[in-house]
Amino acid sequence: MNGPTSQAGFSLIEVVVAILILGVALVALTEGVTAALSSSKTSERQTTAAQLAAGQIETLRATGSYDDGESDGDFGDEFPQYRWTQTVSSADVPGLHDVEVVVEDSQTGNTIFDLKTSLFELPQGSNAVNQTSSRGRQQ
Repeated sequence: MNGPTSQAGFSLIEVVVAILILGVALVALTEGVTAALSSSKTSERQTTAAQLAAGQIETLRATGSYDDGESDGDFGDEFPQYRWTQTVSSADVPGLHDVEVVVEDSQTGNTIFDLKTSLFELPQGSNAVNQTSSRGRQQ
C-alpha cells in the first residue's frame, strides 16, 4: 500500500497564525470596550456638571437679587467630586446681569462645564405677579 497518504489536522504554522489572529482581535476588542466605557464616564460627568450649573443659576434666580462679584462653593455630600465658581457682573442694560457658573473637578481643579446666561433684576418696589381686581357683575 504505497498510495497517497492523507494528513489530517493542522500544521504548527497554521495553529500559530490562528492564535496570532485571535490575539490581535482580542486586544482590539478590549481597547474598544475600554474606550467606550471611558467615553461613557466622561459624558456622565459632563451631564451631571451641566445639571449642577443650571441648578446653581436657578438658585440665584430664586433669590431675585444679584450682587456683582465672585463666589464659590461645593455641592455638599451628594456631589463631593464637584465644586462651583459663580461670577455675576452688571451688563450694559440697567437691571441686567451677566452670570457665569463654572463647575470644576474638586480634586484636579479642571473645568468640566461652563454655563453663561443673563438675568434681569426687577426694579425695587415692583411686584412680579400681575394683580387683577375682580369686580362682581350686577344684573
